[in-house]
Amino acid sequence: MSANTQGGTPYYYVPGPSRHPAMAALGLFFVILGASQWINGSDWGQYCLWFGLAFWLFVLYQWFGEAIAESEGGSYGHKVELSYRWSMSWFIFSEVMFFGAFFSALWWARVHSVPMLGNLENALLWPDFKAVWPTLAAGATASPAGIIEPFQTMTPFWLPTINTALLLSSGVTLTIAHHALRENQRGRTIAFMWMTVLLGVVFLLVQGYEYAHAYSDMNLKLSSGAYGSTFFMLTGFHGFHVFLGMLMLLVITLRLQKGHFTAEKHFGFEGAAWYWHFVDVVWLGLYILVYWM
Repeated sequence: MSANTQGGTPYYYVPGPSRHPAMAALGLFFVILGASQWINGSDWGQYCLWFGLAFWLFVLYQWFGEAIAESEGGSYGHKVELSYRWSMSWFIFSEVMFFGAFFSALWWARVHSVPMLGNLENALLWPDFKAVWPTLAAGATASPAGIIEPFQTMTPFWLPTINTALLLSSGVTLTIAHHALRENQRGRTIAFMWMTVLLGVVFLLVQGYEYAHAYSDMNLKLSSGAYGSTFFMLTGFHGFHVFLGMLMLLVITLRLQKGHFTAEKHFGFEGAAWYWHFVDVVWLGLYILVYWM
């Protein structure tokens, strides 16, 4: 730790050597090894994957616990908080690029690939092919080569619209909780944080029901051509991010109940709030481009 301090807080805190990075990498090694063997037919692969995942999560629990203890112990000053802000900003930027790639794939399929497959050259190969994106014309979802089973497309009514209302409401409750924390109203903050976590859980339950409905009643699957793959990749990865964001908010809520954070110093809360609002914005893009267009 640096010898330079400001009011008892280090100018910049430098932790000692840690085993956590190496142990986390070891856990991920077993995750990848198990996953690769499982999908190739080895039964022991699934046990290796679950062991590696449990080991990795346990390491993260210890690692984050130490970081929280350092923060609550007064080791983190302005410079450390600034580094956390930059780190979270770049992490969210990487997530923007991640979803940007999938949105670009959706745009490319609709604007370039499908029209190209319907031009005069390909008409000789697939004379019955309709160069119309599935969400724009009923009956245009069957494969011209007969390798994709006919399916129905997803509409915005009513499950996606309900989920949109849930996420937008969660953004409002989270903002209210943030303002309450800044006004040092801890009880109000905790109450609205629990509301935000609950809305996130309900969103995931509604999306799970939507997936079950798509598979059983609409025959819409990940293998349902370009439409099915882009639909499930976009909505599925977004659901995974909602799950991660919900866990972040849950941890923040439990920390608030333990007396962590103050009206002046609460970047852990702000970082989770940034991520949740990002998830909200991505869903709005999904709701418009996937369900309506």
